[in-house]
Amino acid sequence: MMHNPEASVIVSETVAHDAAALGVARGDTLMIHSSVHSLGLEKLGLHNGLESVLQGLLSAVGPEGTLLFPALSYVDVGPAHPYFDASETKSCVGAFAEFVRLRPNTLRSTHPTHSICAIGARSREMTASHHLDTTPVGSHSPLALLPQYDGQILMIGCGGRPNTSMHGVEELVEPPYLYSGVKTDYECVDLDGVSRPMQVMGHGFDGYIQRYDRLENLLTPETEFRFGNILLASCILMRAAAVWEKGEKALRRDPLYFVSSYIADSND
Repeated sequence: MMHNPEASVIVSETVAHDAAALGVARGDTLMIHSSVHSLGLEKLGLHNGLESVLQGLLSAVGPEGTLLFPALSYVDVGPAHPYFDASETKSCVGAFAEFVRLRPNTLRSTHPTHSICAIGARSREMTASHHLDTTPVGSHSPLALLPQYDGQILMIGCGGRPNTSMHGVEELVEPPYLYSGVKTDYECVDLDGVSRPMQVMGHGFDGYIQRYDRLENLLTPETEFRFGNILLASCILMRAAAVWEKGEKALRRDPLYFVSSYIADSND
């Protein structure tokens, strides 16, 4: 299918409108998780329309806003291959994140397994200190910084389960399933080509399924949690501060609140 300039403009404008209707505002700092297939770009006349979608999201937050994308690399980087290069190491969490990673002027935090890509006004300050963390989502992670900027989390067509921010919430409480018990010494190269060592404790989750969709039972509709659509994708928008506050309280009451065991009914 050939590129359709008119369709590209329409898609960008529609994405900006849909995002605003969902609750995305100018100046927002927005963490985005996505399923590209759910957007229905080919049905809308675009074989490869991710730039159009991105432009629409950038329009929604405006020049004073910031877009963040998990660029996790735990598939290729770990104890067996303890090397990360912010310029070269691929993301393993979807086509949109990888598209953004490869785009000119994208910044990427320095972390071997849980890096974050950023575009926009706060990109540098959000990604500058991640190399100081010793866990996947420590206090210097852009995910952990998000509530400080009254940021929001946008799930595009992927439901509520792949919410990486919840790993940071879990690290506050340290439920019994969280850590693998293995610390790995990594060599990490940042976007400027500077190499530095990082020792990071890995996550575990052996025997458990993540159930971060249970946040829907905790957050207040409309003010902390909203459903809507962007193009053909069903979306969820959450206030990061509420996710961290109420998620932590739920975990302190029940350390297994956000997981199910493999042998349990995963539809509970």
